[in-house]
Amino acid sequence: MVTVVRPIKERYGRCIMRHKEYLEHIGEMARTCVDNGKIDLELYGKYDVQRGLRDKNGNGVLAGLTKVSKIEAFEVVDGQKKPCDGRLYYRGYSIQDLIRGEVEGHRYGFEEVAYLLLFSKLPSEEELKEFRKALAYCRKLPTNFTRDVIMKAPSRDIMNSLSKCILTLASYDTQAADISIENVLRQCMMLISTMPMLAVYSYHAYNHYERDESMYIHRPDPKLSTAENFLRMLRPDMKYTEVEAHVLDMALILHMEHGGGNNSTFTTHVVTSSGTDTYAAIASALSSLKGPKHGGANIKVVEMIQDLKKNVKDTTDEAQVEEYLKKLLHKEAFDKKGLIYGMGHAIYSASDPRAEVFKTFVKELSEEKHREKDFALYSMIERLGPKVIMEERKIYKGVSANVDFYSGFVYSMLDIPEELFTPMFAIARIVGWSAHRIEELINVDKIIRPAYKSVMDEAEYVPMEER
Repeated sequence: MVTVVRPIKERYGRCIMRHKEYLEHIGEMARTCVDNGKIDLELYGKYDVQRGLRDKNGNGVLAGLTKVSKIEAFEVVDGQKKPCDGRLYYRGYSIQDLIRGEVEGHRYGFEEVAYLLLFSKLPSEEELKEFRKALAYCRKLPTNFTRDVIMKAPSRDIMNSLSKCILTLASYDTQAADISIENVLRQCMMLISTMPMLAVYSYHAYNHYERDESMYIHRPDPKLSTAENFLRMLRPDMKYTEVEAHVLDMALILHMEHGGGNNSTFTTHVVTSSGTDTYAAIASALSSLKGPKHGGANIKVVEMIQDLKKNVKDTTDEAQVEEYLKKLLHKEAFDKKGLIYGMGHAIYSASDPRAEVFKTFVKELSEEKHREKDFALYSMIERLGPKVIMEERKIYKGVSANVDFYSGFVYSMLDIPEELFTPMFAIARIVGWSAHRIEELINVDKIIRPAYKSVMDEAEYVPMEER
């Protein structure tokens, strides 16, 4: 049998596609994807599949065990499960006690709490001193890395820049693929130390090349804390107040860890279970965090407040503010998504302990920055938001302000640009990711491989000429 191969032109017709044709083609194909890719939502119930790995009551599917942190949002009273004020523990210690210890000790706590999460114990004075020295030693980038990597092809999305930098750092590590605990700890400590530098330098590169502004590359000071160094590197004059640095330090602690089930930390567990290297695992976590449903929520809060100020005549009038909040829920204001950003949490019900801690320090900072009116508006929304939501929606649990509600406000008062809001989250959360990666490597020797139920229909192959 002789197979006749037709000329390419005859087989495929005109091969050159114009840009307009290409876009039209993509649009058409996208509609085909949607039309043919839909799954009947009733099938999820039929096969008892928990969408988003959460049941109808919002409880997460149990996927693993952890000793890194614990979140409590409910308590059992007289045999009944009831919402309670949220509680968050790092390695057994309540977040309130950890913050209180830093405040009363008049010290910066990021490094101390990082030690706790990594090593499962509070450090002695000497242990903390040596840990700080080790982090300071790690707080440097390879020769010409800033010039050759960060300053080339800068992006407005600093999270993408961070991922690029993290993956490129693997090229400078001769032990990149070594997943022994000792080597992974070395890599994690280096990334914890350098993440603020990568974020700030990436922003300055973007600000210079894309906005035509001046660029500043300030070296970190080994004698300063993570929070102090961040502000020092970010600001042209390298100046900051003690209140600013302490509030930022506290914000980093509050964002440092939040259980194994949040999207980016679970990503860390999943990717780590495959046996991949630290750089790939952290880049994966960053990719998860940059999603607006996860790490980008604080930006939405700031944008929502800005829209409220534009559309509400008197922001001190509770009735007018409440009316705007109702419009948000009715999809008549801001982005028309039907959400009051900063309100509610996947786990917490009565209160988010991080927001409760945050609020005290936010008030102090607002007074220093002469933004008391803005703080009063945020406080009003914090009080009115849950009330409006409970009146307008059927909620199975309580609603309260979450940590994102105030964090964007704090960052704006610290003159941190919006481009760095989500990277700030990453600068803190990389400590938690590191702790969870090490925990996965120590305890679990199985790749995470859940099951998906196939609901497709089988079909018989149809020859081209018969389609």
